[in-house]
Amino acid sequence: MTDSRLAVVVLAAGQGTRMKSQTPKVLHGLAGIPLIGHVLATARALDPAHLVTVVRHERDRVAATVLECDGACTIVDQDEVPGTGRAAEAALDALPNDFEGDVLVVSGDVPLLDADTLTRLIAEHRTQGASATVLSAVLDDATGYGRVVRDAAGALDRIVEQKDATEAERALTEVNSGTYVFSVPALRESLALVSTDNAQQEKYLTDVIGLMRSAGRPVAALPVREGWLVAGVNDRVQLSDAALRLNAMIVRGWQLAGVTISDPASVWIDRTVTLDEDVEVLPGTQLKGATSIARGAVVGPDTTLTDCEVGRDARVSRTDGTLAVIGERASVGPFAYLRPGTVIGDDGKVGTFVETKNSTLGRGAKVPHLSYVGDTTVGEGTNIGAGTITANYDGVNKHRTEVGAHARTGSHNVFVAPVRIGDGAYTGAGTVVRKDVPAGALAVNVAPQRNVDRWVAVNRPGTAAADAAAAARESVDDPDTA
Repeated sequence: MTDSRLAVVVLAAGQGTRMKSQTPKVLHGLAGIPLIGHVLATARALDPAHLVTVVRHERDRVAATVLECDGACTIVDQDEVPGTGRAAEAALDALPNDFEGDVLVVSGDVPLLDADTLTRLIAEHRTQGASATVLSAVLDDATGYGRVVRDAAGALDRIVEQKDATEAERALTEVNSGTYVFSVPALRESLALVSTDNAQQEKYLTDVIGLMRSAGRPVAALPVREGWLVAGVNDRVQLSDAALRLNAMIVRGWQLAGVTISDPASVWIDRTVTLDEDVEVLPGTQLKGATSIARGAVVGPDTTLTDCEVGRDARVSRTDGTLAVIGERASVGPFAYLRPGTVIGDDGKVGTFVETKNSTLGRGAKVPHLSYVGDTTVGEGTNIGAGTITANYDGVNKHRTEVGAHARTGSHNVFVAPVRIGDGAYTGAGTVVRKDVPAGALAVNVAPQRNVDRWVAVNRPGTAAADAAAAARESVDDPDTA
């Protein structure tokens, strides 16, 4: 049920210069979702009455992604005054005037923080009757983080940013995660007193803690059990660290749900993928986007599927596929390339070094070897011979090829679209099909073979081929030698 006393604010206004990227930091992908998408999903899981995201850098791009991830989120623009304190002020102004509950502030670049941890933080805040509760962590290396400073009794005293910290304060290992719960009335009052008198000349949200403490308001800090939960992503190294940890959790989750993954370290699965029980994922496999795999299917090794659907008991080996549908008991690969619009029917086959695009193969249809099938419909039970090409492009427009049911086409065919090969038709090896083939007919290109005797001896004298040919002729001409 919706928590009517809770608002969540996601801070996503920063530039993220350490990423060294033209893409805003919070839009970098992690397990198939932008960083901020993970944060928004966690925030929404808390069922807050209000969800607000504060944006500034690359405002339109970030706002558009936020609304794609959560269409009910309120977008708030931060003005030219820098700092998390100013961002929080802008977010508070977007809340209803009569809202006096609690506001949870989270960072858009902390993707692994989970709803259970935040639920405990909110519960601790309310149980203690605090004006502010900080989520902290104890790290072996606290470099870059604001330090949590406690008094002699162990109570939270203040938070100091690293650039403003003394040597003694920098030696502290308990850090501020950038995640807080505030009582809204107390936060409004304290933010009005925050200045920009610091090394960065920013309005720090962390200064609120010291101001509340000085005013006699209760403040607290709750350490998390695992420091990685609150790890921010500020550069590509931290992004890969987060990806590695999250993927390990995703893979383990699928293993516990009944999926066989023999080499977890080499398998990557996006959060958006769905797998049934008794699926087997072999080493070197990446499953991305909205890919779904049905019971009994075996995928891999060395396979990448993006937004693909794999049917029950299918086999997909050493294949790259995007926006493709693979039917039940179908066989794909090795070394197949399924481009968007490929649909392989039940019991179908796309074999070694076959590329397909915008094509449908009927039940039991097979393209076993060394072929390109584009903009084509292949009927049930048809076999396409090795080395076949559908010539679908005339230099201006794409055209379709239609091959009927139970047809048998020869090796090294070229189907020049638009063309139709009827049900039960055959084509001879090496045939270029330019005209429709009626049902049950045989299409062949007849060209008599001509042998030019002694061509090698005349045109390639002195070569190994000429010597071999001469020796062969001598053995035929001299029966005693043969």
